[in-house]
Amino acid sequence: MSSRYIDENVRRRLYAESMGRCMNPNCKCRLFSEQGDIIERAHIDPYCETANNTFENLVVLCPNCHTNFDKNHIFTSEEVLNWKKIRRKELERFFNKKYATFEELKKEVVPLLLENKIIFENYYKKNNRKLWNKFEPTLLVNNKKIKVLFEANLNLFQRHQEKTYSNLAFIQLFIAHVDEFETTRLDEEKIREIFFPLEINSMFGIEPIEDSILPSTESLELLIKKLKLQGKFENIVLGIPHPYIGMKENQKSIQVFLDDTPRLRQLYYEYDCFRRTKVRLQSLNFALKYIRSRKVKYNFLDESNLTEIFIQDKKMIFVYEYCLSQANLMDMSPKENSIIVNLHNWNGESCISGRAYELAEQMNVKLLTMEAFYEYINKIK
Repeated sequence: MSSRYIDENVRRRLYAESMGRCMNPNCKCRLFSEQGDIIERAHIDPYCETANNTFENLVVLCPNCHTNFDKNHIFTSEEVLNWKKIRRKELERFFNKKYATFEELKKEVVPLLLENKIIFENYYKKNNRKLWNKFEPTLLVNNKKIKVLFEANLNLFQRHQEKTYSNLAFIQLFIAHVDEFETTRLDEEKIREIFFPLEINSMFGIEPIEDSILPSTESLELLIKKLKLQGKFENIVLGIPHPYIGMKENQKSIQVFLDDTPRLRQLYYEYDCFRRTKVRLQSLNFALKYIRSRKVKYNFLDESNLTEIFIQDKKMIFVYEYCLSQANLMDMSPKENSIIVNLHNWNGESCISGRAYELAEQMNVKLLTMEAFYEYINKIK
C-alpha cells in the first residue's frame, strides 16, 4: 500500500463534504457525472512536508483548481482551508431550511431519495461494483443533504412514544444510517448494523410497504373530509386485500394504500386526523371484503362515513362493541329497517345483549353478530 494511501473513511467524508462540487466557492463545478468523474484530492499542507492524510488536511477539487493551487500557487493554503468552512456554512444555509409543511419538505427530499434508490438498485443490488464505486459519491452527497434537511425539520414528522409506531424514530434511524455509511470502510459494508429504513420511502410516497392497517376508522373518515375540503379526494376503496384512498397530489392521481402504514401515519399527522378508535378499520374492511366475495353490491351513504352503507335498499351500520347494549342502541337512534352489525366477534353471541335485542325489535331494527351477518349476506341473491 502506498504511503500516500487515503483511508476510505476519509474519502467518504470528503465526498460528502463537497456536495458533489469543487470546493472552490468561485468554481463549484460538478465532480461526478455519467460521462466520468473529474474529482481530484489535494493536500492543503503538502504531503511531502507533513505526511498528513487526514480529512482536515484534504480537499476535493476539479483538475483546474487543483493545478492552480498546487502548481500555479494562485491560492494559499489558508484560502483553501477556509473553503472547507465556507462549504459547511453553505450547506447549513441552503439545506438547513425550516419548512412550514411536510409537503414543502417532500418536494426537496423526494428527488434526492429517488436518485439514491436508482443508484442502489441498479448498481449495488446487481453487484456492479465498478459502477457502484463510480456513483456512490453521488449517494453520499444526497445523504448529506437529506440528513441536514431532516434535522432542521424534525417537527414535521409524526411521532409516538413507541418507536415502532413513530415516523420520527425512522427519521432518526436514517440519520444514524447516514453517519455510519460515511464512516464505514468499503470492505466492511456487509457487516453494517444500520441499514436504510424502507419506511423513509414509504412516508415520502416513493414506494409503499405492506404493514398492518391503522385501527381507527374515525381517523380515515376525518382525513377524507379534509381532503374533500381541499379538492384532493377522489375515492376510497375498501373490501379488498389492499384497500386504498385515491387522492390528488401535485395535480396527479395517486393511491395511498391503507396498509402502507408510515405513509398513512404521516398523512394523519399532517392533516391532524388522529382520532380514538371506535370502529376498527381492519374489521370493517374484512366485513366489506366478505360482501364483495359474495358478489353483493353496496354503496357508501357518504365516503366520510365509512361505517354506513346501503345494501339492497337497506341501511347497514357497522359498530365495534364488546357487548352492544341497550344504551348503545338508544344512543344510535337508528331508523326503522336498519341493520346493525357488531364487528366485535371475540365473545360470540354475547357481543349483543338480550335487552338490546328486545329494544331492536321495538324499533324494527335488525341486530347481527358476525355469524348472523355471514348468514344474512349469503341469503342475498
